[in-house]
Amino acid sequence: MKVLWVTNTIFPQLSEALGKSAPVVGGWMYGLARDLTEEGLSLSIVTVRPKMQFSQHTIDGTNYLLLPGAKPITEYDETLEKQWKKIIEDISPDIVHIHGTEYAHGLSLMKVYPNLRYVISIQGMTSIISRYYYAGISMKEIIKNITLRDILKGDGIIGNKIKFKKRGHKIEQNYLKLVKNIIGRTQWDHDHVKTINSNVNYHFCNESLRNSFYRSKKWDIDDKEDHTIFLSQASYTIKGVHKVLEAVYFIKSYFPNLKIRVAGTNILKNSIGIKGKLTKKGYHKYISRLVKKLDLQQHIVFLGFLDEEQMINEYLNCHVFICPSSIENSPNSLGEAQILGVPCIASYVGGVPDSVKHGETGLLYRFEEVEMLAQSIKSIFDDEKLAKKLSENGILAASERHNRKNNMNTMLSIYNSISKSEFN
Repeated sequence: MKVLWVTNTIFPQLSEALGKSAPVVGGWMYGLARDLTEEGLSLSIVTVRPKMQFSQHTIDGTNYLLLPGAKPITEYDETLEKQWKKIIEDISPDIVHIHGTEYAHGLSLMKVYPNLRYVISIQGMTSIISRYYYAGISMKEIIKNITLRDILKGDGIIGNKIKFKKRGHKIEQNYLKLVKNIIGRTQWDHDHVKTINSNVNYHFCNESLRNSFYRSKKWDIDDKEDHTIFLSQASYTIKGVHKVLEAVYFIKSYFPNLKIRVAGTNILKNSIGIKGKLTKKGYHKYISRLVKKLDLQQHIVFLGFLDEEQMINEYLNCHVFICPSSIENSPNSLGEAQILGVPCIASYVGGVPDSVKHGETGLLYRFEEVEMLAQSIKSIFDDEKLAKKLSENGILAASERHNRKNNMNTMLSIYNSISKSEFN
């Protein structure tokens, strides 16, 4: 069977061939691609980047292609139509699998070839995410923290909410109305997809994690760094770091050595001079002020972008992992933490409850209720028995949910089913 993947991410293998840094996102696809190829599937993976040259490489049995776009990937690009014609003529795929509905390059393929057998995997859903983009921050605070960069680039908190909403309606909903087959993994994405297109065939398939997380040693309560919280990212509002700060404020007097360690850009970096003003985001300004207001300067560290091994070290060293987002489908960071055995706390939003059973495989709290988050953190810090219970049960649940062989077999079954169905 020949399958064409359309992705938003340049895979690490192609990145290396192009002399570029490997991406730190999209890890759930890499292992699955390798497993499918080893199973004998003929796989081609195509992505698009504006102003880059066409590139094609066959690496370890997989065909990787990079198409040069003429417009931003969030806009429909007519110049891709001719390129898609050549690719489909060369590959003649039995199935086209589009990963995610956030970017528009798959729509140009669907316009040129409306009758191929398509299936789309749901990642997030921008049309729904836009509802929660302010993440509990008041309009007064949003306006007070607008920066020059926000104004010039139009991608501050308000601008990004508008962009997410537009992308959801112009791109995402077009995908969902055009396609007959969807792959999802939570009740949340199922219900939203079915509301947009009640006739779509919904296929359930869990995602696999990055290779290193299956091979790693497990979290050990005796080896952790006491009273340390780890967050996998915090670069924009929906990731909810501001709510963690508010929660920690309530309990920092109990734990003077408490630390919040955050992967990603250093939000607290000083913005000096014109260059600083042109790079400082409004949300980052808000976080900087909040840290100072709550006197948490000595309690938070931004770690920069981390590779797989560095992420694993942070998970294993922390006392608790928190997924504090205002909206999520099923965050892979949560799965990574659970499969390593890290005690987890997560906000009760979107598809997260499909991954966490409160009191068994993690602790859940309502996103706005920072007092509940504070007490959940305190309970794990204070109660070794609870921490061990969440650790052990998290490993069992995540190991089943992210079982690579099962997920690969499920995906093959979906492909086989679609290949026998009518064209799109």
